[in-house]
Amino acid sequence: MLVRMLFQSWRFGIKRKLLAIVTIFLAAGLVSALLAVSIDIGDKMAKELKSYGANILIEPASNAALPDELNSNIALSGRDFIDEKELPNIKDIFWRNNIVGFAPQLTATVNVTKTTEKSTALSESISILGTFFDHYIAIPDEEDYHTGQRIISPYWQVEGNWVNDENDNFSEIIPILVGTQLAKVNGWKIGDTLHLSYQEKDFSAQSAVKIQGILTTGGAEDNQIVMPLSAAQTLLGLEGKVQSVKVSALTVPENTLSRKARTNTDALDAEEYDRWYCTAYVSSISHQLEEAISGAIVRPIWQVAASEGVVISKIQLLLSVVTLAALIAAAMGIASLMSSSIIERSKEIGLMKALGAYQWQIVLLFYCEAVLSALIGGILGCLAGWGLAKFIGFTLFGVPLSFAWIVIPCVLVLSILIALIGTWFPAHRIAKLYPVEVLYGR
Repeated sequence: MLVRMLFQSWRFGIKRKLLAIVTIFLAAGLVSALLAVSIDIGDKMAKELKSYGANILIEPASNAALPDELNSNIALSGRDFIDEKELPNIKDIFWRNNIVGFAPQLTATVNVTKTTEKSTALSESISILGTFFDHYIAIPDEEDYHTGQRIISPYWQVEGNWVNDENDNFSEIIPILVGTQLAKVNGWKIGDTLHLSYQEKDFSAQSAVKIQGILTTGGAEDNQIVMPLSAAQTLLGLEGKVQSVKVSALTVPENTLSRKARTNTDALDAEEYDRWYCTAYVSSISHQLEEAISGAIVRPIWQVAASEGVVISKIQLLLSVVTLAALIAAAMGIASLMSSSIIERSKEIGLMKALGAYQWQIVLLFYCEAVLSALIGGILGCLAGWGLAKFIGFTLFGVPLSFAWIVIPCVLVLSILIALIGTWFPAHRIAKLYPVEVLYGR
């Protein structure tokens, strides 16, 4: 009997049912799209925020223990360094797939002389930076792994050509990048040849370099000469040594557990430690890197890491608010439609009561109608949400967002809840309908 009554209700009230389906369809489509975005936006936003630079710094433990002012006064021969052979260990941690890339650094002050056909300019002291640009590193299970500043520092802008340091075999003239401020002050331009010389204690070396591009970063590099790491090591007599390594890693926002671990790792109990260690917090990744590289201390660059977490958390909060607003609006729409339906069908309800129908049986009929509308609208909404999520991904990130299948049951459950909540309030009006009054038109 219930099935027959449902069929008759849909047959003679199809327009109102379509309105309910459209209401739920719009809400389900928006909710499914926002759920798909919120699930995948953490990784996508983290990758986008990598344009602000690396978020982890690796340094020798002895150098990191001293203030920068004291380190700068110590000669290179008296400093500790990280062995370049340990760099592959960065990709040998639990969160290896979260390591976007890394770039070792070696800095020093050298004498620079520009020689022209007419004259030789005076020598001046200028800071150099040796690093990877787009360098091949032998990593197990990754046949063609490249890393360097082009990967971890996409905000670097080069006028001219990038330096190709895929291999360490350079000709007699080494290609370099010159910071925009340094080039402007000295009147250097692309194609100029410079001579670098370095002398410390019993070691001295010279190199001829050619400006291949003008570099703009907005940082210290604007006043530096940036050259391949191997060339800088040879010039400084520090083959196989690096001063620091910048690492770019995909991380999740900080929470109470990560902040507790940052304060004191020993304060964590066994369960907390395992949960912290197996979560991609910037502090846990830093801890694992410190375990992988001997004689090094690893510190998050909090200006970058903290901003990433704040931005991602606020975006996810915004998506949650919009989702909740869509659910409330849909529930109100269903409630309005059901109230109108009950008023229009008051004589039908009064007749069912007069014939002996129980209150719960009449309410069950309206609930079943709402659930059917919710299922149809929810399924159509999931399809629309899948398309909307793809569109949002292409528009914001240039790649489609992955649509997790867990979204479908979640959206269907939410659609049913919307329909039931929207029906619950007008269903109470049924109890106030008396057969005598509605059948006589009062």
